[in-house]
Amino acid sequence: MKKISDLFSRSSRKRILYHSFFFGAIATAGVISNAFSLSSQAYAQTPPPIVNNTEIDNYAQAVLAMEPARQNAFEEIKKLIGNGEIPKIVCNDSNSINGLPRKAQDIAVNYCTRSQKIVEDNGLSIDQFNKITIELQNNNLLKRQVYNTLLRLQQTPESQ
Repeated sequence: MKKISDLFSRSSRKRILYHSFFFGAIATAGVISNAFSLSSQAYAQTPPPIVNNTEIDNYAQAVLAMEPARQNAFEEIKKLIGNGEIPKIVCNDSNSINGLPRKAQDIAVNYCTRSQKIVEDNGLSIDQFNKITIELQNNNLLKRQVYNTLLRLQQTPESQ
């Protein structure tokens, strides 16, 4: 009798082990399948990049082209205001310009007009330029891309 009970318990153990393995395999396959379906959904929901490489190049070129005019305008306004603090001037915010003395307003408006033309000459709309400027504040990858583009554009032809 011991031999029959031994056979019975061995087959029971094998059956339980087999069933455990079978259900474990199904559960594992379900988890893996679910993980793949979730990751594919995540890729499908990933938004396209906010800015493409051409826009980054155009933005960097516009910034470099505007910089001398910005520095000149800043220096001229600084001379007019004297030792006072120069307020932040934002071209699409008329309040920032209206708070300046009349001659400084003219300088700021002139700078803003020239900057708009520079942006458009570099293949961007003002809205695109502003969108990129805002995105730069929170997007470190974009910051790095623009920074690297600015460095590349400023290299002398001999070092390229």
